[in-house]
Amino acid sequence: MIINTGQRTDIPAFYSDWLVNRIREGYVMVRNPYYPNLVTRFSLDPKVVDIIGFCTKNPKPMLKHLDILKPYGQIWFVTITAYDSDIEPNVPPIDEVIESFIELSKRLGKDRVIWRYTPIIINDKYSVEKHIERFKYILSKVKDYTSYVVYGFLDLYDKIKKNTNFSDGSDIDKIRITKEFKSLCDTYNLSLRLCSKEKWLKEYGIDTNGCMRFEDYERALGKYLNIKDKMEARKNYCSCYLSNDIGAYNSCLHLCKYCYANGMVQTIKRNNSLHNPKSPFLIGDKRSDDIVKVAEQVSFIDETPRLF
Repeated sequence: MIINTGQRTDIPAFYSDWLVNRIREGYVMVRNPYYPNLVTRFSLDPKVVDIIGFCTKNPKPMLKHLDILKPYGQIWFVTITAYDSDIEPNVPPIDEVIESFIELSKRLGKDRVIWRYTPIIINDKYSVEKHIERFKYILSKVKDYTSYVVYGFLDLYDKIKKNTNFSDGSDIDKIRITKEFKSLCDTYNLSLRLCSKEKWLKEYGIDTNGCMRFEDYERALGKYLNIKDKMEARKNYCSCYLSNDIGAYNSCLHLCKYCYANGMVQTIKRNNSLHNPKSPFLIGDKRSDDIVKVAEQVSFIDETPRLF
């Protein structure tokens, strides 16, 4: 089974102690984001949890806890972008995140640590030239510590359109960025993947099938995974594997202005105030009307020897 920690919030950055407590106690309780009284109990026994997927903008708080994660396979998708605090208010400076990225890769191996440069927002401050410059700088630092690179343009969700004047750029901008990013990655023999809706960029030699694919989990494990139903996140343009996320929406304190998983700042801060590192729930605790379902979990590992 695959557990994911990062589609709804950034657990490594803000809730690492909670995750460690959950691993020690061996289970976690997850509320359905649409029907909050429906709760799933997931075992965190490494006999049934084959790999944990992390998505983060700041892995540093988890670095001191890596030993407790040793029984599990791991894959980390670390986002490092061009933005300052005007767009990513609480994300650490680029060089600090790069330092944590490198340490993570040295300890786990570059097949388990992937760099994401996404989403790309284009405006007067963050011009095409600025993105190319920042991408080139970050790539020069992480090139020896990752297996491939992911980039993507902004998804203009309704709430983002309502609350910002962000743009994902014109097709001309996207083509130029794609060509420049690919040329830079080719220099270091790193593949470049797209993780956004512009599937037509495939004609420029880009892998457009998503960044968090089933085979990436297998490569990180060094083993085959045997599963029949491979749920995909966005079937129209993406083959990212949709796994069991243990996070909660409206709880990430990065407060990035482009985030799809966060709403009003007041809601996020209120939810964070309800966080108890000792609770089996990320936010809050058990309620009287909870309906708890125990997840059916089995290991997906196929012990057939695999050549990579």
